[in-house]
Amino acid sequence: MYLDVLVPTDGSDGTRRSISHGLAIAEQFDATIHALSVVPEGPLGTLQSDAAIDAAHRAVERIETEAAQNGVDSETAIEQGIPHEEILAYADDHDVDMIVMGTQGRTGLDRVLVGSVTERVVRMADTPVVTVRLTEDVRIGDADEAERIAREAVAAEEKSITADEPTVLEAPHRTSASWIVPLETESGSVHVHVDALSGEARIARRNE
Repeated sequence: MYLDVLVPTDGSDGTRRSISHGLAIAEQFDATIHALSVVPEGPLGTLQSDAAIDAAHRAVERIETEAAQNGVDSETAIEQGIPHEEILAYADDHDVDMIVMGTQGRTGLDRVLVGSVTERVVRMADTPVVTVRLTEDVRIGDADEAERIAREAVAAEEKSITADEPTVLEAPHRTSASWIVPLETESGSVHVHVDALSGEARIARRNE
């Protein structure tokens, strides 16, 4: 029985499929999904910045939103430190039953970071680790296309507005192979999550 499933996410494309797998497992076993993002320090300390911290928050927010939409309980955490050490410590501290991780990022630094962290976690974890390899190609690679899809999704839901009416609160940004498009409509603020693989849009309303 799995009661707590941990999905570490660094916001790279390589974590997208692990998120889907983690959510499916949590839903099947009525488990809580734990979304953890680690802002690297130590040898990778040059990566730590306000932008990295913001990206970490967006990465766990993605999992929290999808979990809520699927009726799955979730907990989120942002830690700073050496990624594999923080992941292992979190798993121990929260009695995690399973860790689900991507085996690599798509290119460049994502590939190095995600691959090496997963390898260390697999070797050192007492908890079972499920590894998921990235195979899909990103389809929505352009912020303008993501914004268009987001606008159409909001207009389709609210029906009383057209796609060109919502105001863009800030530029769309990518995390975990999804675009997050913040929009303001007459009924309030929303974050529209556009899956970069499928083009599917999900609307998360912001609490004021």
